[in-house]
Order: sequence, then C-alpha cells, then structure tokens
Amino acid sequence: MFHLVTPTFKSMLFSLLMVVGALASVASAQENAGLIIELDPPGQRDFVLDKAEMITPEDEAKIKELADKLLTDKAAPLVVVTINSMAEYGAPGLRIETFARLLFDQWQIGPAKIGETSWNKGILLLVSQSDRKARIELGAGWGREKDDVCQKIMDEQIVSRFKQGQFSEGIVAGVESLEKMARDLKLPAAPKPAWYYPVMIGAIGLGIFTIVSLIRKGASGWAWLFWGALFAIIGTVLYHMATSSGGSSGGYSGGSFGGGGFSGGGGASGSW
Repeated sequence: MFHLVTPTFKSMLFSLLMVVGALASVASAQENAGLIIELDPPGQRDFVLDKAEMITPEDEAKIKELADKLLTDKAAPLVVVTINSMAEYGAPGLRIETFARLLFDQWQIGPAKIGETSWNKGILLLVSQSDRKARIELGAGWGREKDDVCQKIMDEQIVSRFKQGQFSEGIVAGVESLEKMARDLKLPAAPKPAWYYPVMIGAIGLGIFTIVSLIRKGASGWAWLFWGALFAIIGTVLYHMATSSGGSSGGYSGGSFGGGGFSGGGGASGSW
C-alpha cells in the first residue's frame, strides 16, 4: 500500500511547490513593478550618466558623438549608465536584468512611434561596478532577434576588457559595436589574444617566402601577384562602401527620453 501511495504524494508535493513558486514570482513581479529607481536621466542628447566615474572625458566625448549621430540618423537613442551598485538606488539583491528593464521603462527611452509606425529602438548599456555586472537592454521594437549579437558584444567587447581593468575602453568598445548593430553593419573585431601577433609575424614571414617563390617561377608567379593585388583592392573598396552606408531615417530631431519607449526584455548580460 505504501508503495502505491508514495508516487501520488510526490506528485502532489511537486505540484504544490510549483504553485508556491509561481505565486512567489507573481508577488516579486508586482513588487518590482512599483519600484521607482531614484536616478534621473541625463539631458535629452547627453547620452551618458557616469555615476561610477568609469569613463574618461575623451571616451565620453566619443560616445556622445556616436550616439548623437545614431539618434539623428536612426531615431535609436543609445544611452550609457554607470552606477556604483544597485543597492545604492534601493534595489539590493535585484537582478541587473530587472534593474535595467525598470530603468528603461521609467525613463521611456526612445520614441515608441514615429508617426503611425511602431518604433521603440532604444538601447541602454548599464554597468554596475561594485556588483560586477553589466546589461544591454533593448527596446521592444528590436524583439529578440538581436539577443545573440548583444551577447557577442557583451562577451567579446565589454566583459573581456573589464576583466583587464579597462573599464572606459570596454564601455567605448561596447558603444561602438552597438552603434554598428543598430545600423546593420559588421561588428568590430574582438580584441586580439596574446598569441595573435607572434602568429601573424610567422604568417607574414611565410607570405614573403611564398611571394619570393612565385616570383622565381617567372610569368606565372607575377600573374598570381597581380590577381591577388586586384582582389585585395576590390575587397577594400567594397568594405569601405558597406561601412560608410548607414542610411537615414530622415533626420530625427527628438531627444532620448520621455518618448514612450519601453523594454521588450531583449539584450544580454555579463559579469566579470
């Protein structure tokens, strides 16, 4: 008899735990929904709020220049926020994903619509220094299709530099990559590992040896050099054409905040 009752009891216990967990999640969501983060946004076209003082003046100027042009061209505000900790703003123990989403919605980053067209293309890069966490939060207009790209940016451009103590450099690299993402352009290359340059030197040496060997073969060697140079030139021209064509939305003149923008939950997180 005991053997027959036990599976039923386990099932009932499991179901009860699931219900309790669901109720706890709902209660937590309701509590967070009422949380106001005591953090005012920067100016409408200032783009940077560096409370943790992680960004150098030179890099801040670079971020503002990139973000200003992106907002004008694509109506996609790219906002950077650094804080010392989430606890400092009344959110101890809160997940950075929740903090970033609440802040995004509270500030209403980006226009929800342009004319009659749904838009919502805001981008928030949040760094919490003491918590050692960072988050890219995207407006709902991006959907979830850019999540993989954001994770690549977070891992390769931001966190990799943060682990080396290069905070300002990591934030700038993240902004540069997010700007490329917003324009549907190729992302910047990831930082090179320590072994990269010795390998490149070896490859160059091998290339020189190959060229010398081709030249010694006479006309056929020179033909290979000619075609190689031609394809290199064509590739360079095509690359510059692609990276210089960002397109334009007609020159958006609005600001970054109060446009009704809200997060769709997309983006990526990282820690170091």
